[in-house]
Amino acid sequence: MMKRSSKNSLLTASLLGAAILFLLPNCEVSDTQTLDQRNWQLTWSDDFEGAAGQSPDASKWAFDIGTGANGWGNQELQYYTNRPENAALDGKGNLVITAKREAYSGAPFTSARIKTQGLFSQAYGRFEARIKTHYGPGVWPAFWLLGDGVSTIGWPLCGEIDVMELRGQEPNIINGTVHGPGYSGGAAITKTYGFANGRFDTDFHLFAIEWGDYIDYFVDDVLYQRLTPDDLTGDWVFDSPFFLILNVAVGGNYVGFPISKTPFPQSMVVDYIKVYSQGN
Repeated sequence: MMKRSSKNSLLTASLLGAAILFLLPNCEVSDTQTLDQRNWQLTWSDDFEGAAGQSPDASKWAFDIGTGANGWGNQELQYYTNRPENAALDGKGNLVITAKREAYSGAPFTSARIKTQGLFSQAYGRFEARIKTHYGPGVWPAFWLLGDGVSTIGWPLCGEIDVMELRGQEPNIINGTVHGPGYSGGAAITKTYGFANGRFDTDFHLFAIEWGDYIDYFVDDVLYQRLTPDDLTGDWVFDSPFFLILNVAVGGNYVGFPISKTPFPQSMVVDYIKVYSQGN
């Protein structure tokens, strides 16, 4: 984790100039504390160490199994499995989530969606993941948080924080988004960050949020968005614990559908995830 203040991050963004394609406006931030001054304390992490082919640590991760018929789809085409073919360690300290073009239980594709629901959740703090995405029209990788209340009050009342999601046909652009009551689906509150001369599928990048009575969005510790209750078109529902999700979807109403030339298999590679809380 790079030790850079929010103020310096914005300066870094301006110096990158043409390298940054989208650093959208209205991102005025007055917080100049460094990460050390915030006194972040590590509360949860996974470095994905283990033998190649091993499933992710069952004490930290659970699997969603099935299709959108389970109630959490977006007209996606994949069947989520718990097979090592779709989610496994690579033996080099990474987790690899792989979408494959194959017929499986009535679906034309398989992939994986893993979560910490029932195992770990937290309200507020810093949530970060170092990830290399992939390229291909109709493929949709994401690192996101979902409110614990999803099982009782449902979505979008529970709230959703998308730390990073990418349309495979636009490998140089990611979105940071929140969903809640009155601002979900196509009406979600979102901003875009991207590169003019780079892509997220050619190297690892650090995606993070810092969350309190605001949500700050970072790529490689460059701050590109701050959201506060005043920025939302509905109620602020981000004062309770959220759990983590990693997945690679195929198709759906956000990304569109694969084309005949979309290459498969497609893999999202995750180096690590770390979660911090703010100490006293």
